[in-house]
Amino acid sequence: MQILHKGDLHLGGFAGLKEHRLVVDKRVGGRDDTWDGLGSFVYLADAVFDPYGETKMHAHKELDVISIMLEGTINHKGSLENGASISAGQVQVQRAGGEGFAHNEINPDASKNRMIQLWVLPENKGETAGYKLYDVTQNKLTQIYGGTKEQSTTFDSHTVLEVGRFSKESSVTKEGDFLVYLTEGTAELNNVKVKDGDLIRGSNLHFKATSEYAQLIVISQMLKEKL
Repeated sequence: MQILHKGDLHLGGFAGLKEHRLVVDKRVGGRDDTWDGLGSFVYLADAVFDPYGETKMHAHKELDVISIMLEGTINHKGSLENGASISAGQVQVQRAGGEGFAHNEINPDASKNRMIQLWVLPENKGETAGYKLYDVTQNKLTQIYGGTKEQSTTFDSHTVLEVGRFSKESSVTKEGDFLVYLTEGTAELNNVKVKDGDLIRGSNLHFKATSEYAQLIVISQMLKEKL
């Protein structure tokens, strides 16, 4: 099992936010100081917006962009669901496809906020652009991305993203290879102590929250029997 600590990485940023980039896959220009992803997952940044900070309007094409709010709120402006507001405990997923989309994420408050952004490469070129919004459920993993084409709850992909917030002593297990990013609290993961800001790569996940609350993002791939 491997662990990458956010605090050991360079703090960068752009426009009105600062961020640590933990995953920048070589497929999207990553270097040796960041990790490659898993499956079609290629990018993870832990960002803090300045008060009233914004990303500025910019465009994506043939990329799926996932925004997980941890603290505060963002106001979403763009070609998909313009005017939406996303608060802590919610997840915004935008599929660019061949159509593409433009967006600007804005902190409307006088205090800083915190957001995780992830990128996943599409498995099929030329998809229609789309938008989905999810609420994170307590004490279970909420699937926010991936699955078969036969369902429409999430955008289809063999790469699966899940988010969960667990109270102390709550646990979850999952078979197969994984990347896990802890975004709140402390936990034991495969009998190793981990904390907010730790990115972990391993196999056959066994997770137990050891603080009052612990939140994690799980990246995995669909098991063959579910394809």
